[in-house]
Amino acid sequence: MTVKAFASQADLEEKKVSFVRLSANAYAYTAEGDPNTGVIVGDNAVMVIDTQATPVMAQDVIRRIREVTDKPIRYVVLSHYHAVRVLGAAGYEPQHVIASRDTYDLIVERGEQDKASEIGRFPRLFRAVESVPPGLTWPTITFEGRMSIWLGQLEVQLIQLGRGHTKGDTVAWLPQQRILFSGDLVEFDATPYAGDAYFTDWPQTLDNIAALQPLALVPGRGAALTTPEQVRQGLAGTRQFLVDVRECVQAGVRAGRNLNAIYKEACAALKPKYAHWVIFDHCMPFDVTRCYDEMTGHADPRIWTAERDVEMWKTLEG
Repeated sequence: MTVKAFASQADLEEKKVSFVRLSANAYAYTAEGDPNTGVIVGDNAVMVIDTQATPVMAQDVIRRIREVTDKPIRYVVLSHYHAVRVLGAAGYEPQHVIASRDTYDLIVERGEQDKASEIGRFPRLFRAVESVPPGLTWPTITFEGRMSIWLGQLEVQLIQLGRGHTKGDTVAWLPQQRILFSGDLVEFDATPYAGDAYFTDWPQTLDNIAALQPLALVPGRGAALTTPEQVRQGLAGTRQFLVDVRECVQAGVRAGRNLNAIYKEACAALKPKYAHWVIFDHCMPFDVTRCYDEMTGHADPRIWTAERDVEMWKTLEG
């Protein structure tokens, strides 16, 4: 049997980086649909939200930060546990790495498997992977629900608004400026990866983000959303994709079809609407598989291993 390579393994084109100023304190490091990094410059220190995938890749973020401030980078915030978001942390030499307790627990439970799985799936996003220190990226501070970090007079609220992309998702919120860093809870013109998601909960979590009424939002992937209308578009697009996947999968499960048939039907139904979003072909097998699991009794996501990735890919694309 011939099996196509992972869609992501053919994605080798380098992306153009933008470093967008959202306020006197907030910046968005974006790269045409590759994982974003948020930067908050306070009175006495800098906070980075999501690190890039390797310490070498983090150096470009640091270079941009140094163009606007010489204040020390004291805090790294992990919006969730995925390797592509956390393995660059050592490059910043922060005093503290902060994550939700749920994210910490996920690192304990599945961090090693996730690291091997992600690096195997998407090699371009782990440039200079040899620069990642041995072991995993461990938080030095954890919280449950909500905490505030004060960068001088500037308050940064770290909040769990509900399960979605993972069970540990954390947003960073500047209440004085109403700017939000969402991690992968929100994407813009980029396909949500939902392999470790909670499809039933995620729309409500997006409603909880909307209730904050952000004036600007840095999504996990895609361009920074710099107006309330763009924020609404980002939230609505993410929500509609999740609803569309769930409706396709639910219909297939009710009809008694197997995963392979449901996957093919979902791709056919969603391609006309979403195929132009980056990483669509990469995400769909993982998204449909997780949604199928959730609809058939796996309340919590099963651990992705490099071996399970290959097995899934053969099942759906063989």
